[in-house]
Amino acid sequence: MLLAALLASLAACTSGPVRRVSEPSARIQQLTVQADGRWSLQLRIENFSSIPMRFESVDLALTVGDADAGRVQVQPGLSIGPESADVVTAVLAPQAAGKLAVADALAAGRSVDYQLSGRIGAIPQDGNRRDFEVERRSALSPAPGLPGVMR
Repeated sequence: MLLAALLASLAACTSGPVRRVSEPSARIQQLTVQADGRWSLQLRIENFSSIPMRFESVDLALTVGDADAGRVQVQPGLSIGPESADVVTAVLAPQAAGKLAVADALAAGRSVDYQLSGRIGAIPQDGNRRDFEVERRSALSPAPGLPGVMR
């Protein structure tokens, strides 16, 4: 009986931590309207996996209010640790309707809803590249004291 308990204890020690790959998420941390009308987006990429992931590509359609604003496309080449997040910057030349929705929200000092939908390509540690479907709805509000900035 003692031998069986000892073998069970040793087997439990050799299994190691659970390796779970979960779908990542992305959200806009900050949107800054630049002088030339383009937007600088600080995109927060969240790794919910229990292992590090290398994020290779982001291709997301951005809708602001009810208006199509364009596509956020970036190749971050960024490794993010387990259950962690990091920020990448993307520059977007927004479509007119999206640009007007953000300008209106900034002028009125109110928030505006947005949606990101598309794919994020990532490589789990010691694994093969996978494309993950992403859909995120949230809102941005004007940052007090920072003209042209929404968070």
